[in-house]
Amino acid sequence: MAGKGGDGMKDMALSVADRAHLLLLRFLTGLLALFLILVPVAGAWMVSRMRVFSVFHDFGGYLRHWSSIGSLAAFLLCCLGMTGTLFWLCIVCRRLRIAKRLIVWSMIWIPVVNYGLAIYVWWLAKEEIDHALYKIRLDDVRVERQICRTKYPLLLVHGVGFRDYRYFNYWGRIPRELVKNGAKVYYGHQEAWGTVENNAAFLQREIMEICRETGAEKVNIIAHSKGGLDCRYLISGLCMAPYVATLTTINTPHGGSAIVDFLMGLPEGVYRFICRRIDGYFKKFGDLNPNTYVASHQLSCACCREFNKKYADAPGVYYQSYASLMKSGFSSKLLCIPYWLLKALDGPNDGLVTEESARWTNFRGTIKNHRLRGVSHGDMIDLTREDYQGFEVLEFYVRLVEELAEMGF
Repeated sequence: MAGKGGDGMKDMALSVADRAHLLLLRFLTGLLALFLILVPVAGAWMVSRMRVFSVFHDFGGYLRHWSSIGSLAAFLLCCLGMTGTLFWLCIVCRRLRIAKRLIVWSMIWIPVVNYGLAIYVWWLAKEEIDHALYKIRLDDVRVERQICRTKYPLLLVHGVGFRDYRYFNYWGRIPRELVKNGAKVYYGHQEAWGTVENNAAFLQREIMEICRETGAEKVNIIAHSKGGLDCRYLISGLCMAPYVATLTTINTPHGGSAIVDFLMGLPEGVYRFICRRIDGYFKKFGDLNPNTYVASHQLSCACCREFNKKYADAPGVYYQSYASLMKSGFSSKLLCIPYWLLKALDGPNDGLVTEESARWTNFRGTIKNHRLRGVSHGDMIDLTREDYQGFEVLEFYVRLVEELAEMGF
């Protein structure tokens, strides 16, 4: 569970660290803004002194005047201050990813170019500050309301290829935000490459334990990617509907994935060899019985069609689903190749799942971004721990859970 005991102390420490980070970011941003003003002013002074004392005709005479030396020193100090501040701001600003930081650092010593880079980094830092201040004001308003306090505890169920690690949370900053707003959050702890049936059995045990611990009769499930199929089998295949109030699936391939169909076209021996290597790797990370071969086949379009026929929605459980879309392959470095492949095979997608495949009962819509980036499969679980304009992942989940609470769940 998130939000009890040591986790509470950890959240408090993280909150203090966030505010200290914001303070440092504001200081460096303000300092860089000052240097962005001083550099052209000092440069104009230096150029005017050069013209007055004819630096190119009488360099010695130029150096004998204190105002000439002062203007040159002032310009050099301002440039050095701007460069140093820019260097540290690149480290502190979270909106700069590693690739962008390397680009800035590699060009930071080039005159004129570094001034343009400084303006760009200052703009990103200013956006981050504005968003952080907005979040602080919003949190101060919400602190007493506890808008995510649902009747039943939340169970977050991860997708394929990941596990619920303590020090690398699959859901990023989302659980912490939900707990801060009153939610009780638990994790599925199913296997990364377990079959739908095996993972559902893990989830069954987890739900029964949650009910015993909290005294709740049911749970609200929020499932991402293949986790949605695991939960649908849990509800309909293992007859756990009496213990599940709601199931929200996010980017779940209910209709299967054409990428899996494509990969299944590989020679059988090659495909099994790759699956065995993946199984061996994930056994080291906690999977007791990984079965990549079967788990991946269960994501094929044909298997999902049969699955949908066999395991219909259970009466008494509220279902809803969401999808998201990337704008292009450049929206995500991690998912660029599968995005292009799936777009060629099927259509617009989030990097792994098409919009049509993610549609299920009570489809609530497709999460999009009006900017060039779009919203990827990973963005929907805060994979990069990044805030950016056009989509606020933390607010998406807060609103989602708030709606569940308002509906009486």
